[in-house]
Amino acid sequence: PDSFWRSAIDWLAARHAWEVKREWLARSPGVVPALSLCVNAFTSPGDGIVVQPPVYYPFFWAVQNNGRQLVRNPLRDEGGRYVMDLADLESKIDARTRMVILCSPHNPVGRVWTRAELEALGEVCERHDLIVLADEIHMDLVLRGHRHVPFASVSERLAARTITCVAPSKTFNIAGLSTSLVIASNRELLARYNSQLFASGLGLGSLFGTIGLEAAYRHGGAWLDDLLEYLEGNVDAMERFISERLPMLRFVRPEGTYLALLDCRALSMDQAALDQFFLRLARVYFDSGPMFGAEAAGFERINFGCPRATLLEALERIAGAVLARG
Repeated sequence: PDSFWRSAIDWLAARHAWEVKREWLARSPGVVPALSLCVNAFTSPGDGIVVQPPVYYPFFWAVQNNGRQLVRNPLRDEGGRYVMDLADLESKIDARTRMVILCSPHNPVGRVWTRAELEALGEVCERHDLIVLADEIHMDLVLRGHRHVPFASVSERLAARTITCVAPSKTFNIAGLSTSLVIASNRELLARYNSQLFASGLGLGSLFGTIGLEAAYRHGGAWLDDLLEYLEGNVDAMERFISERLPMLRFVRPEGTYLALLDCRALSMDQAALDQFFLRLARVYFDSGPMFGAEAAGFERINFGCPRATLLEALERIAGAVLARG
């Protein structure tokens, strides 16, 4: 129904100052399927696609499982704050490079890219005529002192080469409803996406997902405001606990999302031993850093989108395990 599309348009305008038109919108059964749909719609087998690891591991699947070449442009860790390495990016682009998959806000490093950073990336993409596939599923989950800038809102020129994926899935914990949106102001790009969507038999949508998306975007604003305040408190609690009780670990404070990296390299364990240490001795289950790329070896990813008591219990278990290890 029209109200489905209108709810998303109103949400993007109110929360992100992004004026999106109905004719720019299409649907998808989730952002992860949309990644592969876009890879197949806009690139050919053998083409190069840039990812910026450590990054959400389905990005690798979307590239490699569809017969494309993975172009790794690792983020650079500058004292606990990750930045894009655009000089490295330029050095790796060749005649077969067609696309950059942008994670914004970034999972798992927690960066909320500034307008200046996005403009600089956009200049490289314009210079080399690259399509930007922007996964902005965490756009609503931005912490104090930061603001999400939709990549396609930076300029009309960049919008013309951008496909943006958004969803209420992460914001409202409704990923199981398998409903997301794809946004492109460029009619040709949107038409090619829709052609791939329906050729794949994925264009029918879901009744529950349709209702869930509209309900979340129409009625979830106040709840989200409370959530963000709570997540901020969890980040503060985590940072304080690690500083006081686990100073051998380095907490990479996120600017957005409900995910964070914990740098455990000072424990001097290989990754298999580190993963087993947390699972068997500390009795907590994290995502192993190398899931997101070899660049995150020695790290673990924490999901802090939980009750604070649960988070503090996990940290107490880690502290006890570290003490027991000696």
